[in-house]
Amino acid sequence: MKIVIIKYNAGNIKSVEFALERIGAESTVSDNTDEIKSADKIIFPGVGEASSAMNYLRGKKLDTLIPSLKQPVLGICLGMQLLCSHSEEGNTNCLNIFPERVRKFSSSPMGSAGVELKIPQIGWNNIYDLKSGLFNNIKENEYNYFVHSYFVELSDNTIAKCNYINPFSAAINKNNFYAVQFHPEKSGKAGEQLLQNFLAL
Repeated sequence: MKIVIIKYNAGNIKSVEFALERIGAESTVSDNTDEIKSADKIIFPGVGEASSAMNYLRGKKLDTLIPSLKQPVLGICLGMQLLCSHSEEGNTNCLNIFPERVRKFSSSPMGSAGVELKIPQIGWNNIYDLKSGLFNNIKENEYNYFVHSYFVELSDNTIAKCNYINPFSAAINKNNFYAVQFHPEKSGKAGEQLLQNFLAL
């Protein structure tokens, strides 16, 4: 199986590579359109800022390639947000594979323990209402690792939810495109299981 991780100016590509190695999967990192088109599975990771990331994708013609892909694609964190229509981060038009909008957490109400919820959300949080084969052998309310200030709104494409300040999409799916807001490569056994499930799709 040929797995390609899309290369762009995003920060967590190495940790995704290492996570795939831990489950026995080799991958190639590339921004070459022919290389990406020939992959069996594609991972679109991301830690960074939406507008500069979209500028890089446009410069490499990946903004037209990615929406045309027919094989399974997994977006992670910023990669998930870039698959949506628009992000409030830098007022950025994104790839518009999902019609959803990406919004910034707008306030920091007190959490249940009386502690202010800080932006960004950094750390472990539980996901629930799991609705896809992407979550085979992953328990309802399983904890995963999040780092984000922006979130994808709930929609008909939501396949997992999370709650921080407000409910939001922890994962979305439309046709061959899957995406998660959390970092499976940093989420221990649950994250490894999700990557295995993606490779088995």
